[in-house]
Amino acid sequence: MNKIAGLIFGCILSGQVVAADYDGLMHFPAMFRANVEQIELSANEKMGLVGTSYLVDIAPNLYLGGAVYGAYSGERGGFFTIGPELAWQQKLYRNVEWSTGLYAGAGGGGGANELVGGGLMLRPHVDLMWNFGEHRVGVSASKVYFPSGKINSNQIGLVYSADTEFLQLNPFYSGEPKMYEHRTGVGFDRIQAVAGKYQGEIFGQPGLSRSIGLIGFRMEQHWTETSSWGIEAAGAASGGAAGYAEFLGTVSTEAPVLDRHAAIGVRAGIGMGGGGAVSVGGGKLFKLGGYVTANLSRDFHASLETGYVSAPDGQLSARYTTANLTMDLDHLDEIPGYRQIDKYSILLGAARYTGIPQANSSKNQMEVMTLKVNRHFNEILYLSGQAHSAFHGTAGGYSAGFIGAGVQTPDLPIGLSLGVEVLLGAAGGGAIASGSGATYAPNAFLEWRLDNLLSMRLAAGRIKSVRGSFESQTVGLSLKYSYSTSSR
Repeated sequence: MNKIAGLIFGCILSGQVVAADYDGLMHFPAMFRANVEQIELSANEKMGLVGTSYLVDIAPNLYLGGAVYGAYSGERGGFFTIGPELAWQQKLYRNVEWSTGLYAGAGGGGGANELVGGGLMLRPHVDLMWNFGEHRVGVSASKVYFPSGKINSNQIGLVYSADTEFLQLNPFYSGEPKMYEHRTGVGFDRIQAVAGKYQGEIFGQPGLSRSIGLIGFRMEQHWTETSSWGIEAAGAASGGAAGYAEFLGTVSTEAPVLDRHAAIGVRAGIGMGGGGAVSVGGGKLFKLGGYVTANLSRDFHASLETGYVSAPDGQLSARYTTANLTMDLDHLDEIPGYRQIDKYSILLGAARYTGIPQANSSKNQMEVMTLKVNRHFNEILYLSGQAHSAFHGTAGGYSAGFIGAGVQTPDLPIGLSLGVEVLLGAAGGGAIASGSGATYAPNAFLEWRLDNLLSMRLAAGRIKSVRGSFESQTVGLSLKYSYSTSSR
C-alpha cells in the first residue's frame, strides 16, 4: 500500500513540474491535520488515539502525505504507528466540507503485540468539517483495523486541519537563486540531533535501573527570531528500556547573550511515549527544561539542556539532561545577496529483515515500512533520518529510529548510481532481543534515476543491536522523491 501511494505521489508531481510559477517555484497546497478518538481494543479495554499528518495536494482536492498515530490514554502507553495517508476533500455546502481517506501504517507497542499481529494498521475515515478560512474543525467517523491482529474498532472522533503550502524549486528553473518571502519545503528552520539521559523514577518497580539513555532528533520552525515550535522523537538506547519511544510537540523561547555568540532559553513539550516497561500509563508525557547554546558557526550550534519529564498517568518522573547538535536549514535574518540552494530527498518503501534470532533458537523474518528523509550537503554526501516499523511477520510492535550519513556516486550510465549508508539509532519492541536498544545498520544501495524527481533504490545490508542478540540481513526497495529549496 505504501509503495503504491508513493508511486502515485511521485507520478502526479512529475506531471506538474511544468506548471511552476515564473519565480522558479512549484506551489502545492498542503495541510496539517490532527484527530483524536477512542478505540476499542477488547470488550473491557479502550485506548485514546491521537493522529497527526502532513498532507500535500497532488491533484485537485486529493492529498497525500505521512502520518503518526499514538496512544494518549488507557493502558497502552508506547503504542505508535507511522505510514502514508491519502485523503480527498470536497466542499459540501457553503462553509461545510467533507473528506474521506485511508491511512496505512505500521507499528504497535505498548504491550499490544498479541493485538496487532504483524503490525499493519488500516484506518479508513469520513470527516464532516466547518471551514473557518485557513482552519477547519469537525467530526470524524473511522475504523481502526489490524488485518493480522485482533483490533477492529469503529468510532467517532474530532478532527482539525490547518492550511499551509509546500514550495519547492522547479528543477527546470535555470536562473539565479532567489530570496523568497516565505519558507520552502516542509518549512522547518533547523534540525537537532539529541542524545541524553533520564534519571529518576523510570520503571515504577524496585530493583530496576533508575536511568535510561536516549537518542533522537528535533525539528523546529521559528515564530520570531527568539521563539520556535517543533516536533521531537527519541528512543531508548541504554538502561534496559529497549522499545521505549516518545513523540512530542514543543515550544521554546531564547535570548542571545555574549554579543550573540551564545543563547539561553527554555523549552516545554507535550506528547506521547512508552514501551520498554517504562511506567507511562496511558502514554501522556510532559517536559519542561532550560538550555544554553554556543554558536559554532552561522549554521551549526551545540547546546546542553536539562529539565524534568513526567507521565501523569504513570510513575515516570525523572530529571533529563541532553546534548544537542543543531544545523540551521533557514534563517529569519536575511543577508543581502546571500542565496543558497538546498537539496533534500524523501524515500518511502519497505524492507525485509531475514535471519532474526528467536527465543526458541529458530530464525524468522519480518517486513518493515521505511520512511527516510535526506539532507544533501553536495552531490555526494548527505545526512539521513529514518524510521522503520513492522507491518508483517511475527514481530508486530517493532520500531526503530536512525540517524546517520551516506555517500552516493554521481550518475553512471543509464542513470544508475551507487552508495553506502552508516546508521546509528534505537530499536525495540515486538519481542526482539535488542538489548539496551542501541542499534547500528550499515547498508549499500543501487539507485536508478527515473526522471528529475523520481528514483528507485534497491538496498541491502545488516542491522545489529550493540548489546543484544538481535542481528539480521536486510534488503529493501524504496521510491525516492527529490526536491530543492532556497534558504537565507
